[in-house]
Amino acid sequence: MTKRKYIVAGYAVDSKLPDITKEDLLKLTHLNVAFGHVRGDEIVTEHLKHMDLLQRIKNEHPELTILLSVGGWSAGGFSEAASTEEGRKAMASSAVRVLADLPFDGIDLDWEYPCYGEAGIASSAEDKTNFTLLLKTMREALDRKGAQDSRHYLLTIAAGADQYYVDGTEMDQVQQFLDFVQLMTYDMRGGFQILTGHHTNLYTPTGDLFRISVDASVNLFIRAGVPKEKIVIGAAFYSRVWHQVQDIGNGLHQMAGSTGGYGPDFTALTADYIDKNGYVRYWDNEAKAPYLFNGSSFISYDDEQSLEHKSGYIKRSGLAGMMFWEYGCDGTHRLLDAMYEGLKE
Repeated sequence: MTKRKYIVAGYAVDSKLPDITKEDLLKLTHLNVAFGHVRGDEIVTEHLKHMDLLQRIKNEHPELTILLSVGGWSAGGFSEAASTEEGRKAMASSAVRVLADLPFDGIDLDWEYPCYGEAGIASSAEDKTNFTLLLKTMREALDRKGAQDSRHYLLTIAAGADQYYVDGTEMDQVQQFLDFVQLMTYDMRGGFQILTGHHTNLYTPTGDLFRISVDASVNLFIRAGVPKEKIVIGAAFYSRVWHQVQDIGNGLHQMAGSTGGYGPDFTALTADYIDKNGYVRYWDNEAKAPYLFNGSSFISYDDEQSLEHKSGYIKRSGLAGMMFWEYGCDGTHRLLDAMYEGLKE
């Protein structure tokens, strides 16, 4: 089997690994296992319960690239490890150890976010340069192991989609150490905003005060020095929901009585929300994004139609591919199938 031209990558939390079907594994090019953690300047995996499954998955799907994703929202340890040469070397050595002990093909760093102390993690203004140094040290360590093993180990990152992330990093330097950059083009609106709108939209529609979109994020990272062929865009297998929304314009771009909290996943949306129980599905043709409204609650999400447009955008723009969060959110298997079909050559 030849490798596919476009990346079709998915995040799966450790607890969902036993649920991944053989059919879905065949549709993926990359599987990001979430999450390893950073403790005492080292990557640890002892808390993960299903590492025994990885070898079987690897044996049955040798073409599948499996990465350990390290970090995630509220996961600290990065700023501390990156702050000294000793810490950076310790983290790189632990990455090599992970690759020696477990059947991973590389490491995906999900530091949310350099220079920002969101969710109570440590941060420093020096994170900006230290992040570059950390990835350089890790790249060199992975290359040394790769030379011994006669293979290439991947190093990737998950990156925040907006200006703050570019401001907190040196993407023009960082990119040279990375195989690709996964833009988290979801949650682009949500828990911090009381104005309704799309959280994973391809384009910015007229009348949207928040100008971020997949397209805006891609162009932001290209201007920051990331080659377009290293950019992977994100899709959401879950929704964002606002309540106490004014019944104006089908709820789009309206003030709400809540911020955009984590909403139903696609399994639940299909069963109970999309054109059901008072919710009506609408399509924003400018944004290329669907949404639901029942007169007071507004839900933003991805579906097959929006993923078809994202796939076309990837092909037209010469990007690397698409990834999603998170496998366990779609029991219908329809969204991964849409990505797979959309990114066929």
